[in-house]
Amino acid sequence: MNRLAAILALIAAPALAEPDAQALERLVRQDCGSCHGLTLKGGLGPDIRAEALSQYKQDTLKSVILDGIPGTPMPPWRPLLSEEEANWIAMYLLGGVAE
Repeated sequence: MNRLAAILALIAAPALAEPDAQALERLVRQDCGSCHGLTLKGGLGPDIRAEALSQYKQDTLKSVILDGIPGTPMPPWRPLLSEEEANWIAMYLLGGVAE
């Protein structure tokens, strides 16, 4: 499935539905990985593996995912992700990403 189709699938999901873990994991690997490296060890953006993020709270990461970081290449994902999806991604990143 291409990137646009994955994003559209996320948008089309009902707001109260449980986040689609498989689609969100793919989003992390493909979209986040395009800047943070395909293994998430860093690239244009910093390392986002669990050990590198351990000092951050889940809510902080969720806010960064949703609102981006002004003045940096980190874009806001709020137009494309729900709060629940961003929360799932933050938990996923803090829980560790299988290599």
